[in-house]
Amino acid sequence: MAQFKNYDDIGVSAEGHVATIEIQRPPHNFFDYSLIQQIADAMETIDDDNNLRCVVLCAQGKSFCAGANFGSDGSTANRSQENSPTDKSSHLYVEAVRLFATKTPIVGAIQGAAIGGGLGLSLVPDFRVACPESRFAANFTRLGFHPGFGLTHTLPALIGNQRATLMFYTSRRIKGEEAYDWGLADMLVPLEEVRSAAIELAKEIA
Repeated sequence: MAQFKNYDDIGVSAEGHVATIEIQRPPHNFFDYSLIQQIADAMETIDDDNNLRCVVLCAQGKSFCAGANFGSDGSTANRSQENSPTDKSSHLYVEAVRLFATKTPIVGAIQGAAIGGGLGLSLVPDFRVACPESRFAANFTRLGFHPGFGLTHTLPALIGNQRATLMFYTSRRIKGEEAYDWGLADMLVPLEEVRSAAIELAKEIA
């Protein structure tokens, strides 16, 4: 069984053939380079363990990931959904590529907002379990910059060009029920069952 190190912003555990990566920056789990690097490091460790056959990616708090923080220190002081990117975005993309290159199947437990780059992070998993309270939005036009985290590829591939373009152009928030209808979510369950349903799906895959 893989030995997981202690990370600053994620918790990693395993039970049977299923590993769990929990983002621990509640309530909104804003991400930066450091957080994505930690998740990528954990995923590479899991990939190297043949006993681990599926991963659940989940988060503490109200949101799954409500946006990006591009501040230099990764502190919570300046996190917001509307921060502009800096030169560090190029390093962030390197870590995002590592995430998309992982081999182990991933199930995402999306219990709340997945906004901007957080939407991109929610599309790293192969499957998503959502609830009526889930919110998905590509809010880049409101911020005045190009969609990030590979969304111009992953979002149209998942829901089609027309709906993806609608999300990009309008920054509209897609609620859980609509996300399920569109294929953005694979399962729709009550809020309190999101994580347990994701774990059960991961066990079935494993």
